Amino acid sequence: MLNSSLEVPITPDGDRRPHVIAVVGTGPRGLAALERLACRLAGRTLPRPVEVYAVDDHTPGSGRIWRTDQSPLLLMNTPAGDVTMFSGPPDGTAPPGPGAGPSLAEWWAAAEPGVGGAHAYAGRALYGRYLEFVFAAVRRGMPPGTALHPVRARVERMRRRAGGWNLTLDDGRVLAADQVVLSTGHGKPLPRGDTRRLAAFAREKGLVHIAGDSAADLPLDTVPAGSTVGVIGLGMAFYDVVSLLTEGRGGRFERDGAGLRYLPGGAEPLLVAGSRSGVPIPARGVNQKPPEYTYTPRLFTLERIAALRAAGRIDFARQVLPWLRAEMGLVHHATALRALRGAGASWAYTEAAVRAALHETDATPGAAPDEVVTRVAAAHGLADAAPVDLAAWARPFRAASFPDRDSFERALTGHLEDDLERAVRGNVTDPHKAAVEMLRVLRHVLRAAVDRCGLTPRSHRDDFLGDFAPLCAQLSSGPPVFRVQQVLALIRAGVLRIVGPKARFTADPDSGRFVASSPLVAGEPVLLDALVDARIPVPDVRADSSPLVRDLLGQGTVTSYRNTWDGDVFDTGGLAVTDAPYRPVDARGRAAEDVCVTGIPLENVRWFTQVGSGRPGVRTDFTREADVVARALADAAAWPGHGRQRPAHGVDAAAPGPAGSQTRHPAPRASVTSQGREHVEQH
Repeated sequence: MLNSSLEVPITPDGDRRPHVIAVVGTGPRGLAALERLACRLAGRTLPRPVEVYAVDDHTPGSGRIWRTDQSPLLLMNTPAGDVTMFSGPPDGTAPPGPGAGPSLAEWWAAAEPGVGGAHAYAGRALYGRYLEFVFAAVRRGMPPGTALHPVRARVERMRRRAGGWNLTLDDGRVLAADQVVLSTGHGKPLPRGDTRRLAAFAREKGLVHIAGDSAADLPLDTVPAGSTVGVIGLGMAFYDVVSLLTEGRGGRFERDGAGLRYLPGGAEPLLVAGSRSGVPIPARGVNQKPPEYTYTPRLFTLERIAALRAAGRIDFARQVLPWLRAEMGLVHHATALRALRGAGASWAYTEAAVRAALHETDATPGAAPDEVVTRVAAAHGLADAAPVDLAAWARPFRAASFPDRDSFERALTGHLEDDLERAVRGNVTDPHKAAVEMLRVLRHVLRAAVDRCGLTPRSHRDDFLGDFAPLCAQLSSGPPVFRVQQVLALIRAGVLRIVGPKARFTADPDSGRFVASSPLVAGEPVLLDALVDARIPVPDVRADSSPLVRDLLGQGTVTSYRNTWDGDVFDTGGLAVTDAPYRPVDARGRAAEDVCVTGIPLENVRWFTQVGSGRPGVRTDFTREADVVARALADAAAWPGHGRQRPAHGVDAAAPGPAGSQTRHPAPRASVTSQGREHVEQH
């Protein structure tokens, strides 16, 4: 319980001290742990009451990133039908509770009838409302003998005490907890390198420089109307920044044939944007798959990765990437052949290509499986078959140069128009979009190779994070179709200009302004009055500005995880933890058996922790991680001293499936209590 001193909390009647669990950070990851904890506690015989505190400096449930007061222009980039925060589907009882509840699309249909739909993209503020609905359902559904308390505060310090931890809040209160979950989410990084230098230049010259946060928290109102503003990055945050500085300034889009036309509001700036690729992230293919759809890979499999890991550290570029490209090629060529010659020809090609790839790579070590599947496609009548080239797909202008801005703009708009045609054809029908979808579908296989330092330090740093991860993000994290249509409309209206490939944003002391240029597009650099860094900050605990994280690092309570092998060292910037349930390791190499970490702080120890929801009908890694943490907490509550008397490293055999895998739900074996419904135990 919360106290003004460091005393151990006592229940009001004073007869039994409750077991106290503190979940620090209650956006999606913390909320998922709470939902699974309520399920895990249901039906247990507890030796004492359990008090759970959900601590967040914003509203528990939605947290900072998904808070409900942000602009409705800011959207999710996942269709509503693919999003849920309940670990099981609705079970016909009312109201929803832990283990059984509606997906985002189902809740949205009830909250705003006639708006949205399974394939629509919800606003982030609306998702925040859904998260708060889920939090209320979990709180209401806590089993007898337990309670969930929301606490609107910021944790600033965390100190060991006998039997647990004292958490000091920013209002001076202290929460004495037996167990702690750190799910602190996206932190705001301390400025470093070029960001710090550009900020210093802006202060010196009286310019506007904005960086280092989510789009909803960037002070874009400081950008003057009519000014020329540089936008660093063409990723997902780019779309958010552009939307806020155009529609958010009174502009509007109207339908113009198959596309859009932009009508300026008069208060927008001139936007000058750029990135390494010179191309905005392409649109996601229109979804043609049901939420419960799963894909079973034929070549890039968990079994293959397990064999590689059993043999030692992995070289990503040499041992993993060719098989990923082969799987993507398999889907690309099969989709093209289905459109050309029918389903039978597509099936025959797939079987022949799989056999050939497995046979040739077994017979000839070093044979390229991606080239094999392409050669078989040509033999089956696909004359233009070519191996998957992720770099060329993500950076189509990497080898080009342009004599002027107009020629680049023509090439860029042509590329975006072609991409929109592919996206409209859909992620099942269009070969390119179907293949790119594999980068999302097969994340669990990639995680199995990368997580917990499966790669050599050099390959982890250079091949995976340096080369592959940016290409993967560029190709697989795209916005809905209409966002790219808006970008085209803004370019044609003269409100948005893309600098070109290998864009540079620098400070020019002579003019006293920022400058944007591209070495591949001829012409004078563009002088800028303001600069907005629209790159999503890379998670790194070493640069996190959070008082709690700074305190934990300073005390040596947590450390940054170092991938070390054969004399090489790569400091990942993720928190050092044990295997599941992810106990943090301190500076002396000791694991805290009464603390678990989940989500963003583990990035680069695990991979792609930015996922902020589960999927209806599919047991994804998001829900698995929440469940393994919840099981550890429930075990400790049911068996006092559990965490300190028995190591909790290693994935429990009763957890729902192997770490990193993705499976469909079999029929749930539900155990229904008066307040909570259990849906995770599977045969």
